[in-house]
Amino acid sequence: MEIQFQILRQTGNAPPRFQTYTVEADKSDTILNCLNRIKWEQDGALAFRKNCRNTICGSCAMRINGRSALACKENIGSELERATNDTITVAPLGNLPVIKDLVVDMRRFWDNLEAVEPYVSSSARSIPEREFLQTPEERQKLDRAGNCILCAACYSECNAAEVNPDFVGPHALAKAQRMVVDSRDDRTESRLEEYNTGTRGVWGCTRCYYCNSVCPMEVAPLDRISEIKGEILQRKNAQISRPIRHRKVLVELVKDGGWIDERKFGVQVVGNYFRDLQGLLSLAPLGLRMLARGKFPLGFEASQGTAEVRSLIESVRSLETQNRNPKS
Repeated sequence: MEIQFQILRQTGNAPPRFQTYTVEADKSDTILNCLNRIKWEQDGALAFRKNCRNTICGSCAMRINGRSALACKENIGSELERATNDTITVAPLGNLPVIKDLVVDMRRFWDNLEAVEPYVSSSARSIPEREFLQTPEERQKLDRAGNCILCAACYSECNAAEVNPDFVGPHALAKAQRMVVDSRDDRTESRLEEYNTGTRGVWGCTRCYYCNSVCPMEVAPLDRISEIKGEILQRKNAQISRPIRHRKVLVELVKDGGWIDERKFGVQVVGNYFRDLQGLLSLAPLGLRMLARGKFPLGFEASQGTAEVRSLIESVRSLETQNRNPKS
């Protein structure tokens, strides 16, 4: 069958443009195989990265029909099911500068990974002639983050990285979570302090779930970020910062009433329980607009099933405690 490929081409500072190629292919052919045939048979100047061809190296990540994926993993059949016609669109990864065609500059991606120091601390490795043994349970905690092949698909789709250049990205924080739970590392507390700083670390995540949806190895970076947040929240009280207060207040209000009491939420989070006068004043314009439009809740009714919601929250907290302390 004949398949139309629309590939976004770009060289140097020239504006990007789509170029169309026709390829004879079967539904089982991978996108990478088709790109190879275009390069070998039609246009030798087409630039893209590849290596293992077996979903291991992550080199061939690109945007296929609008979402980031591995060209060696996706095939013609599955992509045609997503497309509205017999045309498959291929573009470079997002959030990274384009060098040429489908090749992007990965320096920012690697720099952000290096920023979280994704390796066991050197002080632990300095002990001579010693094995760092782990139980199967301790090793199992590393499996999900350890599956990351650093393909940059999650970074390409990250809304936080698009608007916040300081955010290190889901790939870096997934690797960071691996270090936090690694029993061989001796820098857990200092790492958590670093990942808790501003919007560069875990609080910069907008929880859009795109990283989870595109990860070819099911690392689920958002889940790993949430686990780091959980470790931070266990150690910090609500007065430390607004992001921590936001999370704690939200859970407590839902626990108390089954849903969020808007009257208390702003005062407790932004106004820091009436401690932050500037924060309280910042709420005034919004509060006045809500009152004028009849949208300010004067009362609050707990939802039906509040006791069940409270029980679920306590059960989750109990399971989290057990996972952190499996021997207790």
